[in-house]
Amino acid sequence: MPTVTSKDGTTIAFDRSGNGPPLIMVGGALSDRSASAPGLIPLLQPKFTVFTYDRRARGSSGDNSSYAVAREVEDLDVVVTAAGGSACVYGVSSGAALALEAAASGVAIAKLALFEPPYRADDSAPRPPADLSQKVAEAISAGRRGDAVEYFLTKAVGLPSEAVAQMRTAPMWPGLEALAHTLVYDFAVMGDGSIPMGRIAAVSAPTLVIASETSAPWLQKAVRVVAESLPNGQSRFLPGQFHNVPPQTLAPVLQEFFAGGDAGRAATASKFTVTDGPFTETKELIAGYAIINASSKEEAIEMTKRFLRAMGEGESEIRLMQDAPAFDVNAPAQFGGAAANA
Repeated sequence: MPTVTSKDGTTIAFDRSGNGPPLIMVGGALSDRSASAPGLIPLLQPKFTVFTYDRRARGSSGDNSSYAVAREVEDLDVVVTAAGGSACVYGVSSGAALALEAAASGVAIAKLALFEPPYRADDSAPRPPADLSQKVAEAISAGRRGDAVEYFLTKAVGLPSEAVAQMRTAPMWPGLEALAHTLVYDFAVMGDGSIPMGRIAAVSAPTLVIASETSAPWLQKAVRVVAESLPNGQSRFLPGQFHNVPPQTLAPVLQEFFAGGDAGRAATASKFTVTDGPFTETKELIAGYAIINASSKEEAIEMTKRFLRAMGEGESEIRLMQDAPAFDVNAPAQFGGAAANA
C-alpha cells in the first residue's frame, strides 16, 4: 500500500489502479478509500490512473491532534504530487466541498468534477441543529459511536428514524461506526453550509457539477448555483436516486469531461449557459438556429452570451459551420448556434 507524508507529518494512504491520466477520488462523510465508488472505479480504469486515498483519520491514514480544513487540503495536495504534480479530481458530497476548497487554495487540479456538494442555496434547504457537531462529538467521547452516526443521519442527512433503525442491524453499520469520529471533520469542511461564493470565484479549473435528477430540490438548486457561480463551470443532472447516480450512468459523463479538450466546456453566467458542443440535433428542430459571423470561437461564445443575457435565461449550443480558407475581415469563419430556452 503506497503512502505519502502530508505537510504536518501525517501519513496518507492511497491506492492506484488503471492506465492513463491521473484521476483522484475524494470521498465524503463516513467513507474511506475502500468505499470510494467501488463500482465506478473499474469503469474509469481503462482510460485513467485512478487514485483513491484515505482522508486523514480514516482507514490506513494517520491523524494529527490539531485538525483544520487546511490540513486536508495539504493531504490532497501531496496525493496530487504523487500522481505527477497535476491531476483531475472527482469529489463526492462533503468530499466535493473539500475538493472545491483545494482548487481555490491553488492545488494543481487540471479539471474538477463535483457530485452534489450539500450546500444550502436558500432557506428551502433543511438546516441541521446548531449543536450538531457538539452532539456528535459528545456521543463519540462517551463511546456511543452508533448514536453519533444515527444523529448525523437523521438530523443532518434527513433520513427517517425508522430507516436508520434498520440500518443499525445491517452488515455495513460497524464500518460506519468505525468512521464516526471523522464526522466532525466533515462538519468543519462544510462550515455553516452556505455556498462559499468567495472561494468559488477563486477556482479557475474547468468544473463539472453533477446531481441526480431525483435528489431533493434544494440540493439540485445548490448544484445549479455552484455551477453558475464558477468562472468555468457547468452542471449536469443525471438519472439516479437520492444523492446517488449509478456508475454505468456516471462513468461516461466523467470520461467525456475529463478526457475532452474544449468539447463540452461551458461558460456560465447568471441564468444561462453557453456550451461549446456536443450538440443535440433535436434542439435545432425544435428551437431553430441562427447563423452568426465571428472571427474566432471565443468571439462566437461572447456574442452568444450577450444574446442570452438579453433573453434573461436559456441555453445555446455552438457549432462551427464553415472555416474560411483564409481569414480576412470580409470572409470570417461562421459559427451556427442553436438556441433552446430552458
